[in-house]
Amino acid sequence: MTTREPGPVASGAHERAPGREQLRTAATVFALLADPTRLHLLWLLAQGPADVTALTTASGAARTAVSQHLAKLRLAGLVHARREGRHAVYALSDGHLRRLVVEALSHADHQVTGAPWHA
Repeated sequence: MTTREPGPVASGAHERAPGREQLRTAATVFALLADPTRLHLLWLLAQGPADVTALTTASGAARTAVSQHLAKLRLAGLVHARREGRHAVYALSDGHLRRLVVEALSHADHQVTGAPWHA
């Protein structure tokens, strides 16, 4: 892995120094993203809302595992569910999380493939 010099803060980025509560909350989000199955579920939900059956099929994880991961994500406020008949349809709670998941996976692409880094 090559080292890179830190660049300027991106326009619109969180430029104010974070407080303890923001740091704790962000660390909690990263801890939830640290599980590969949860990260996969969040990536799937970044593509659009889905129910447990669709998420189970797409992720290849056991239905009980998918349900448990979704429960953790829902309790943390990262996803929400709405009822459609007998099914709960899950969606990401906000665009920040979608961008965070996509950026984390894009970063991983560079590390795995060796593609050049960009700003």
